[in-house]
Amino acid sequence: MSIPSPFEELLAVAKGPAGEAVLVVTGAGVSLASGIPTFRGTDPGAVWANDVTQKGTRAYYRQSPHQSWLWYLKRFESLKGAQPNDAHRALAQWQQRQQALGREFLLVTQNIDTLHEQAGSRDFVKVHGSSDLARCTQLTCTHGPPYGTLPMAEVDFTALYANPSRETVPRCPVCQSKLRPHVLWFDEYYSEHGSYQFDRVIRQARKSRLVVFIGTSFSVGITAIVTEEARIHGAHVFSIDPAGTSPSHDIQVVAEGAEVALPRLVASL
Repeated sequence: MSIPSPFEELLAVAKGPAGEAVLVVTGAGVSLASGIPTFRGTDPGAVWANDVTQKGTRAYYRQSPHQSWLWYLKRFESLKGAQPNDAHRALAQWQQRQQALGREFLLVTQNIDTLHEQAGSRDFVKVHGSSDLARCTQLTCTHGPPYGTLPMAEVDFTALYANPSRETVPRCPVCQSKLRPHVLWFDEYYSEHGSYQFDRVIRQARKSRLVVFIGTSFSVGITAIVTEEARIHGAHVFSIDPAGTSPSHDIQVVAEGAEVALPRLVASL
């Protein structure tokens, strides 16, 4: 008898009783096929090679808010025009299938792009924020923490682009405090904004019987937290990653691109 491949193991688990409660965590690798560079990957545009740990921080924003904004706006510009790939679409289909069967499914993405929602995913968690939102720096402002944001499309960057300085940083339309990107910076905590839905992620990690990581390097806090909760509660854990490397002996790796593996998986359920 042949030994099942990791893909076959994943399919069997997803079709079985463990598939009643599924948690999927996506990282930058899921959007690579859409032309969006990863952070820590080996692709030529990987952001990790370009000072992200210095500039992607609250400390940098406080030091130079205008330069922080310009750095992020350049990053956000690179996301424009990107379209969902087959992995995004397959995840939306998996969610719809689970819901139709009365099964649980939560998608958690570390990505700030909008490709999951464009593909049709609903009621999911953007645990690191979103490129299409800004927020006020003033606590309890309508547009500030713990729950407030405003659409990036409503923010006027004309003055900032014309004369970058602390004085031209865009301001909140309600309280006139400085605005900031709605992203989780490297020196911040998941609990700092309600829209990160950190508590919801932990609750789902504790009750999910199947956890699937997709296109993630396992280098940020949320992946370690979810992995530990899954381990404690006896969930089946898989990673879909073309590099084929496993961060732990108890995580099975499907060594394929997500845009290849996920459509095949969902079509076989």
